[in-house]
Amino acid sequence: CDLASIAKEMALLTLMEKTGYNMVQENGQRKYGGPPPDWEGPPPPRGCEVFVGKIPRDIYEDELVPLFGKAGEIYEFRLMLEFSGENRGYAFVMYTNREAAQRAIQMLDNYQIRPRKFIGVCVSLDNCRLLICPIPKDKQKEQIMEEMKKVTDGVVDVIFDPSSTDKTTNPGFAFVEYESHKAAAIARRKLIPGPFQLWGQSIQADWGEPEVMQHFRVLYVQNLMPNTTEDTLRREFSRFKPGSVEFVKKLTDFAFIHYRSFDDALTAFSLMNGAQIDGATVSMTLTKPRGIKGGVSGRKQQNRGYQGNNGTAGGGGVLAFHRNNGRMMAAARDEYHLDRRMFPLVPGTPLTPTSLLSLSQTQMCSAISLLDFYCSLNQWAQPEYHLYSTPGQDGTPLLLCKVVISATWTTYLPDKLCLLLEDAKELAAQTALLPASASGLTISCAFIACFLLYRLAIFFSGYVILFIYYGCVTFIYFIIIIIIIIIIIILYI
Repeated sequence: CDLASIAKEMALLTLMEKTGYNMVQENGQRKYGGPPPDWEGPPPPRGCEVFVGKIPRDIYEDELVPLFGKAGEIYEFRLMLEFSGENRGYAFVMYTNREAAQRAIQMLDNYQIRPRKFIGVCVSLDNCRLLICPIPKDKQKEQIMEEMKKVTDGVVDVIFDPSSTDKTTNPGFAFVEYESHKAAAIARRKLIPGPFQLWGQSIQADWGEPEVMQHFRVLYVQNLMPNTTEDTLRREFSRFKPGSVEFVKKLTDFAFIHYRSFDDALTAFSLMNGAQIDGATVSMTLTKPRGIKGGVSGRKQQNRGYQGNNGTAGGGGVLAFHRNNGRMMAAARDEYHLDRRMFPLVPGTPLTPTSLLSLSQTQMCSAISLLDFYCSLNQWAQPEYHLYSTPGQDGTPLLLCKVVISATWTTYLPDKLCLLLEDAKELAAQTALLPASASGLTISCAFIACFLLYRLAIFFSGYVILFIYYGCVTFIYFIIIIIIIIIIIILYI
């Protein structure tokens, strides 16, 4: 390993000496150039950068820079690195002009860089815009800009719905434009951990992309009365538009209201925040399931599997099963509200072997652990996961896990493919835990019961048949003996 590391460093030094470019490592990336030697003037305009994905982990700048240099002059090459020094599988290449960037895409997209290893190249869009919502509709553009400048740096503009013909009316959300992608990324990193306060109201922020907007369609409603039912919530929160509510889950004094669209959720927020329901004044936050993430730094995404840590494991939360009057019911729990604190393990702390059955279901945050719990509850063997794959468009294996529950002779197969093994297993477990699947488990149990009764009937019917058979034979023998005795008596007389 030491020899390989020395060889890699020597190759990078040789590249720097040959080209005259500088190389600096910072914030989990290694920057080559930016600007190149003898560069004068501002950086290249937007549209000059490409995203490179699916880079083999043992390839570095000494191979990549000459390869991408064939398309044109490189302004800056940024390779993302792990803490171990390995590359993270992707990089960004900025050229000095747009023509070179387009040439790189045409030449190197789906290029075989190693035997059976293909890289992907696509345009990288530097997103400088954040979406913030919900915003009080009485706030003007200047007020929003003033408040955002207080909490973030680099704000240059505030834009209301760009698809609307009237761009001056506050629709309840806004796009905040920053001076650069870097400024927008820093602002997002500062605001993204959770809702921040503006005008005494909780505000969410994420990348200003249409697909990200559609994820903000969940209302987290608090301060509910214990006797308020899910039917009541569905009726009250869809009064303005019947059928707009997709899913409701109430847990103690709070609930999650899932809407079919971002616009409906935003309208409900403006109408229902502070409303009276069963005598209680409710408060709410517009949010999204924690399992759903926004775009990767605003880069173009084409579902090619280039981006890391951008998958979802099922999207809208985790399914958990609870017993209620002898039947099973599905409950969604949003990861945003899970307690994920960690505590130090003090030497000498007593540790006791613990069964899954002794845990509270609030301590299980994945469908895999919930399915294990369900099987333990029924004294079944643990579920078996069987892995399958199929090649994607760029040759990447797309994964699918099949769940087999041997105790009920049932198999569950998801209808989606995943890039990560963990996501494939989680999706398979979610499929097995869906209400339809749960009823499938019940049907399977009923089938097994009928099958066992059938086998018992066959088993006992054998004895009945034997009894009848031997009874008939005995009866015939008895008749024959009687006839013989009668004949003997007649002959004797």
